[in-house]
Amino acid sequence: MSDLNFLDGNAAAGLLSEIFAVDVTAARGMCSHCGDQAEVAKAHVYPNAHGMVLRCSACGDVLAMLVEHPGRVSIDLQGLAWLQLAVDNE
Repeated sequence: MSDLNFLDGNAAAGLLSEIFAVDVTAARGMCSHCGDQAEVAKAHVYPNAHGMVLRCSACGDVLAMLVEHPGRVSIDLQGLAWLQLAVDNE
């Protein structure tokens, strides 16, 4: 993907922190398309008025889509083979 009008994955931190109790930008995931493994913070984020699209920094395929609705957020993670979140086991 040659479009350079994206933000890095840290741009998704605000919306993701409203949904998850952990820092998802530090989570590691694997792209279902190319197999690249990286932190969510390395994804290319394309925000718009309805939410955002996260694309793989290696191949440009869609990793996740977040759509904001009044009072809720829809999340599509089909582009991730897996997502590994760090948890505090105190």
